Amino acid sequence: MTTARMIRYAAWAAVVLLVIAVAAVSYTSWRSQEGIPLAPVASIGGPFTLVNGKGETVTREDLKGKPTLMFFGFTYCPDVCPTTLFEMQGWIEALGDDADKLNYAFVSVDPERDTPDVMSDYVAAFDDRITPLTGTPEQIQDVIKAYRVYARRVELDDGDYTMDHTAGVYMMTADHQFVGTISYGETHDAALQKIRDLISANAA
Repeated sequence: MTTARMIRYAAWAAVVLLVIAVAAVSYTSWRSQEGIPLAPVASIGGPFTLVNGKGETVTREDLKGKPTLMFFGFTYCPDVCPTTLFEMQGWIEALGDDADKLNYAFVSVDPERDTPDVMSDYVAAFDDRITPLTGTPEQIQDVIKAYRVYARRVELDDGDYTMDHTAGVYMMTADHQFVGTISYGETHDAALQKIRDLISANAA
């Protein structure tokens, strides 16, 4: 087999794996919306080492014991990210005392610009229970890969760049199992029902 053919096969294999991962996330989200009990998806999620807005190391184990709502985005995001974090703040307020039964994480997909200080300043506009997480390019790439997140740098005509990325909020159990997503643009009531189900499942 020629080198060129091997490269083509490898590229196609990567595309197929991405399609499978996206399909798994979409199907799981659909099942959640339909009210069907969800089984964990073992292929989504994994260990990570990042830093919070204070520069302190945070690993997956620091989130153990509570379910986690995890959103991947970046501080230069013009619309999806601030909208999602605003909605997350609304969920926290609506949950009342139950809000403290969850972890909330905003994970950067743009480590070049999103330093701990930048992330800290950004989330300060929202609820202080939302933990900003960033890291080195290698650390961010590792967590993106583990959680099957789509994230791609897009160059702009003015020499700057933006990021295309997965817009949904990941729902993880207290023992790090992925069980569904809250889609971008999902209604407040539908999102709250999913979150309450996640809390109830942890208490069972």
